[in-house]
Amino acid sequence: MCQAASSVSVELLTRLVAFDTTSHRSNLPLIHFVRDYLAEYGVRATLVHDVSGEKANLYATIGPDDRPGVMLSGHTDTVPVTGQMWNSDPYRLRVKGERLYGRGAADMKGFLAVVLAAVPSMVQAELCVPIHLAFSHDEEVGCLGVRSLIEAMKQYRVRPAVCVVGEPTSMRLATAHKGKIAGRIQVHGKACHSGMAPEGVNAIQAAAPLLCWFEETAAQKASCGPYDKRFAIPFTTLQIGTIEGGTALNIVPDACRFDFEIRNVPQDDPETLLAMLRVEVDRLDRCLKQYSPDAGATLKYLGDYPGLSMAEESELVEFILALLDDRRRERIGFGTEAGLFQQRLGIPTLVCGPGSMAQGHQPDEYVTREQLVCCEMFLQRLIATLANPEAARRLEWI
Repeated sequence: MCQAASSVSVELLTRLVAFDTTSHRSNLPLIHFVRDYLAEYGVRATLVHDVSGEKANLYATIGPDDRPGVMLSGHTDTVPVTGQMWNSDPYRLRVKGERLYGRGAADMKGFLAVVLAAVPSMVQAELCVPIHLAFSHDEEVGCLGVRSLIEAMKQYRVRPAVCVVGEPTSMRLATAHKGKIAGRIQVHGKACHSGMAPEGVNAIQAAAPLLCWFEETAAQKASCGPYDKRFAIPFTTLQIGTIEGGTALNIVPDACRFDFEIRNVPQDDPETLLAMLRVEVDRLDRCLKQYSPDAGATLKYLGDYPGLSMAEESELVEFILALLDDRRRERIGFGTEAGLFQQRLGIPTLVCGPGSMAQGHQPDEYVTREQLVCCEMFLQRLIATLANPEAARRLEWI
């Protein structure tokens, strides 16, 4: 293996990190940069905008456009740096030894940079099987942006046959990840002076049984399953992420709000858990209305994405493993857009990319040169295989 990532990959990563694509911001400057970069090599990109017109997904095909191929997919948005203590400007790539620091370096602009660096080779290779590029927005806030791209792709005459999502897995092949449902519970009470507390309805105290339900259900899942031991945490998890309520100690609080998530293993049905939770919320709602007609409890859906579950002994798995230095399979605990491609488009999808999620979302996020090299080697082997007529003929399942 070569000892250093190509200067082109590092240069492109520098450019990509410099775009602040935190999910609440527009990603168009980055998308337009990628579009123009592809155009320099004669590759036409299609943009699929969101309803605001301030964000866009990008889709492009390199090679023959009359047959399905391999899609390389990644998101362009990043999580915020707010409240994090960085040792350097997070939007200016800092190279120190083997590490390249910057927001998104691992999650997942490192993958995007290596893919873009390989575009000239893809163009020159005269591919027999095409390579498709799909870059999305708003993955970090619930895999929202890619959904419009998926709807557009449903109308395409030719769609990809397989997909690799380049989330950071240390360049190991991930065949599955958990699904997720996120929601918000709002409890409304009746405010009054705390000296007359019995005349009010304390929304925080009323919410306590629901908080206990989450703790008890999470403990039940941990102790009774169902289990999937291929995950580091082999059971479905439930947790409260944020909670708000009250205005002053001497005022009985009239509102309490908390956000929750359920991350399920493939063997578990999150909708069943959600239905059980609705029963508890409805019970609390009826109880509170006995004390005040304005009191009550509601459950609001915030978003979800499906889990990914691919057979570990499939032709696709064997094909991708043959292109990797590390032949281990794994299952990951974080979510990706892979399940959406698999379930909504019917595209067999795997996850494999440079860097580790242990560094993603953290201050001083970084990717190592070695990881970029591993990704470069993977893409070089992929290009060589898809450009070889004999090898391409053996990929009849694509």
